Amino acid sequence: MKSIAILFVRCYQLLLSPFFGQQCRFTPTCSQYTIEAIQKKGVIQGIFLSMKRIGKCHPWCKGGHDPVN
Repeated sequence: MKSIAILFVRCYQLLLSPFFGQQCRFTPTCSQYTIEAIQKKGVIQGIFLSMKRIGKCHPWCKGGHDPVN
C-alpha cells in the first residue's frame, strides 16, 4: 500500500510539478513531505499529515523548514 501511494506522488513530481514551478514555501517540498510522512507514519496518517501541510501552504504563510515529526 505504501509503495502505491508513493508511486502516485512520484508521478505527480515527474509529470505535473514541473508545470507549476517551485511554489512550495516549505522545505522539504509538500510532495517530498508526503513521501516521507507515508514512509514514517504509514499511508493513512501520512496522507492526513500531508493534507494538513498542504493546507498551511498558502501566500500568507511564512513557510520555512517543516520536517515530518
